[in-house]
Amino acid sequence: MEASVINCFIEGTFHILDTTASVKAKPDIPYIKDSPISVGDITGVLKIDGEINGTAAISFSAKSILGVVSKMFGEEMTKIDAEITDAVGELGNMISGHVNTKMTEMGKSVKVKLAGVKDGKNHKVDHVDGKKILVLPFKTTMGNLWIELCY
Repeated sequence: MEASVINCFIEGTFHILDTTASVKAKPDIPYIKDSPISVGDITGVLKIDGEINGTAAISFSAKSILGVVSKMFGEEMTKIDAEITDAVGELGNMISGHVNTKMTEMGKSVKVKLAGVKDGKNHKVDHVDGKKILVLPFKTTMGNLWIELCY
């Protein structure tokens, strides 16, 4: 995995969270996992096609996504429901757009798009079979989130 590609996803996530909800994030220690089970409670799954093929996932704890969406909407959100699921999808679309722009600037022919949203404790993310999954954990002003990359 290339640091420049990884940084596109980190920068995209940070930028979107900051501009849409004024949420700041600090990195924790990255690790590799083999399991497709998500650490978070709700996840935006992104498909990566082109020069690089694989998946990415932006996964939030319930506390963090409720805080982020509350700030986005200007009203308190108290449970993960269809409105939260839609917001995670929209965040995934915005992050994908940012990543696509950065990849193009780097001269990479890559298209990232939202593949769907998964939720619930121990939900499975359909990463590329047989590949290791890089997990980048972050602590935010709202709670924890994780970026997973697999390609």
